[in-house]
Amino acid sequence: MPVLSPELRTDAERILARYPEGRERSAIMPLLYLVQSAEGRVTREGLKEVADLLGLKTAEVEAVASFYTMLRLRPTGRYVVSVCTNLACALRGATDVYAKAREVLGPGSEDMTEDGTFTLHEEECLGACDAAPVVQVNFANYDRTTPEGIVSLIDALRRDEPPPPSRGTFPGEFTRASRILAGLEPDAGR
Repeated sequence: MPVLSPELRTDAERILARYPEGRERSAIMPLLYLVQSAEGRVTREGLKEVADLLGLKTAEVEAVASFYTMLRLRPTGRYVVSVCTNLACALRGATDVYAKAREVLGPGSEDMTEDGTFTLHEEECLGACDAAPVVQVNFANYDRTTPEGIVSLIDALRRDEPPPPSRGTFPGEFTRASRILAGLEPDAGR
């Protein structure tokens, strides 16, 4: 079954139209985000469809998709909670933040919680060392997060009341955030 419905195929054509002739391969990331927006992850079928659109081998597209942690190859919850545990964040307590998130979300939350709401991800670096420790939810940053703060954040997300991120606006569920990253929906806060 194709991942790209007729509507998503139209979106793919809009993405490809942004690139000069002969440079369509540069659309690989936006197209992968588009595929991810359909099912909350990049499926094998989605990899093949992107490869076909770009005239690439599926293995070439998979190499890109598997390299970037923001592209999910496994089923993903509505909210992807990423905790940076790189050195700057770790020195400011990120390992405690991650441990608390794992405790609150329960075993198996690194894949997806049983109710399909959360995926917990330990991130190597979120590029915001000055605001350590940083937690990202669906690509929106929450700076200087404490173990108590991660509990409050998770509780708010469970109520579908995400607090405003440190910068910008909250993009919504993971699939919508992926459409924004594909360049298909405006995000006024960024």
